[in-house]
Amino acid sequence: MNLKEEVDSDFKTAFKSGDHLSKSVLAMLRSEIKNKEIDNKGQELSDDDVLGIIMSEIKKRKDSQKQYADAGRNDLAESEAAEIEVLMKYMPKQLTEEEVKKLIEDAISEVGAEGIKDLGKVMASLKDKVKGRADGSLVAQIVKEKLS
Repeated sequence: MNLKEEVDSDFKTAFKSGDHLSKSVLAMLRSEIKNKEIDNKGQELSDDDVLGIIMSEIKKRKDSQKQYADAGRNDLAESEAAEIEVLMKYMPKQLTEEEVKKLIEDAISEVGAEGIKDLGKVMASLKDKVKGRADGSLVAQIVKEKLS
């Protein structure tokens, strides 16, 4: 079963069971997937495309969660956190910070990076290795620390 089918199946299960949170999050996700398919002239999306949509939705919610927390709206921040949890189910196993650091050290050696000017080369090397498995801002922050 591909990722899109899994989302559809989970939506139906949430709908039947009355899980309003999962139902609303998955309905939104299905809508985003459908919109992307329309943009691609009806072409079926790959699992990587669907994963990209999920990552984008998680990022939007993390940004909103931070803004709500900064504004003292903990109820809304908690709601965003719950939605993130529903979406994280579809993400690959996340890398630990130690695993990310190891990948970064390997990438620095691989491209022969010597300073902060080589940040782009290192990030390009890491792109496929950490896609969907680690937060991009965390990776960038660690790379900057290592290259400084």
